[in-house]
Amino acid sequence: MSTQLGDFVAVFTAVLFAIFTLLTPLRATAVASDLISIPIAIGTMSNNLDASAKDAEGKLESAYGELTGDAGHQIKGKAKQVQASAMHTADNLKQGAKTVAKSISKAADNLTDDLS
Repeated sequence: MSTQLGDFVAVFTAVLFAIFTLLTPLRATAVASDLISIPIAIGTMSNNLDASAKDAEGKLESAYGELTGDAGHQIKGKAKQVQASAMHTADNLKQGAKTVAKSISKAADNLTDDLS
């Protein structure tokens, strides 16, 4: 039993450290260059952090369920992990759609310039 408790404490500590690391604000720095332009989407970063926090929460709950033998916590933990995966996928699709829209807009602008 003490091995299971020790394992739980280790997993719990690791998950708390991961959550703390993910949620700690990082110092934002701007880099300007003539050659490289990297836009930072703050909303996307927030959505990814929310999804990562949800995934960590799910892993913690699932691990707790495995250690205690509680199938309810295991299922809830796995469900949170699936929800986090869906959040990541939705965000990736949203970013892909924005990229396609920008490409179409740029192509239309170029066509307009060529016709003028």
